[in-house]
Amino acid sequence: MFETLSDRLNQVFQQLRRRGKLSPEDVDSALREVRLALLEADVHYSVVKDFLARVRERAVGAEVAKALNPAQQIIKIVNAELINTLGEPGRLNPSGEKPYVIMLVGLQGSGKTTAAAKLVRRLRSQGERVLLVAADPYRPAAVKQLQTLGGQIGVEVFTQPGKKPPEVAGAAYDLAKKGGVSMLVIDTAGRSQLDESLMGELAAINKRVPVQETLLVVDAMIGQEALRVAEGFRDAVSLTGLILTKMDGDARGGAAISIRSVTGVPIKFLGTGEGIDALEQYDPGRLASRILGMGDMIGLIEKAEAAYDEESARIQTQQIARGELTLEDFADQLKQIRKMGPFSQILEMMPGQMGQLARSVEPQDAERQLKQTEAIINSMTIPERRNPDILNASRRRRIARGSGTDVQDVNRLIKQFRESQKLIKMMKKTGGKNLNRLFG
Repeated sequence: MFETLSDRLNQVFQQLRRRGKLSPEDVDSALREVRLALLEADVHYSVVKDFLARVRERAVGAEVAKALNPAQQIIKIVNAELINTLGEPGRLNPSGEKPYVIMLVGLQGSGKTTAAAKLVRRLRSQGERVLLVAADPYRPAAVKQLQTLGGQIGVEVFTQPGKKPPEVAGAAYDLAKKGGVSMLVIDTAGRSQLDESLMGELAAINKRVPVQETLLVVDAMIGQEALRVAEGFRDAVSLTGLILTKMDGDARGGAAISIRSVTGVPIKFLGTGEGIDALEQYDPGRLASRILGMGDMIGLIEKAEAAYDEESARIQTQQIARGELTLEDFADQLKQIRKMGPFSQILEMMPGQMGQLARSVEPQDAERQLKQTEAIINSMTIPERRNPDILNASRRRRIARGSGTDVQDVNRLIKQFRESQKLIKMMKKTGGKNLNRLFG
């Protein structure tokens, strides 16, 4: 979502780095470019104005003048003020009487039902006992969609066909209180636009059930309209937080930067993909790092931990320690990477040149390469995976036919595998020495 903005800002920073000492004119010229980049990214004009005023005040002062690396100091200031603009992160605080009730609200098409399932999955992973409530009797197949998602994550979905949403929510709350449920997540009905009937229904649910959290689900791809939607709900319902969905989309993304400043409502979660696990706790520092092209190593580690198979990793570590690596291990590692999400997203979370590499690679090309590699390995027999030395010309032709690839693709994979084996054997001999030289 922030790819274009990141590229524009990095161009500005590169120009600053070429200068040793920065004059006020240099700073003003750079900030004009930053202003254009933010406005083109659809950041609200008042947010841009306040943001640049704060940056300029610090950038032309002693803080930069006395710095050994003025350009780096300005980047640091931009990063700090961007975090300030993005606002303090909101956190769920499930204390007090149980069950803790969370109501999700929003317009149709914002991804509210999917966000409800993602949130429940996250809460369950934290040890909560959760009941998911289908309180949208109007949209065709809304209940069925929630039941399907609930089945995927192993969570009961409470429904009462023919009943109105406040009655459904009330019955679910009574059941949760008797059944020892710690958290109740209510997926409410949406509308195509803000109207009195929608707000009246949400108020009726609030009256029937003691709602502790009202989270507005907003589609980050609708641009400045997201701000109007958030303001409309904020004025009619007591919002406690926001969930921004579709943050993996290709829209300009300025609304995600503006929404906290404009509405005053804290962002609590970001939806970063279609997968049921693609929900991140909002962290302004990490989002600022992504926008400025600095990567997100914490987010990358969290993805790796979620996909981590301890037993498989232990076995592979032992094999690597012995200087052994088979194509079966290669395939297992690919599966672990695939669990972490789209390959392009993983690269974008890496800092420095790896993140820049991600922006030069088409996402579909990276995914195609991973799938092709898996297909080639899956087309091999077990003896061939464990001992690629037996792969003669006829076997390679058979593997290429079975995987829908060319013999050249099979040969390329084998070559990459051989290079990995050499690297591991050299690491074993040197005990990790010369590693910098190898990667260099």
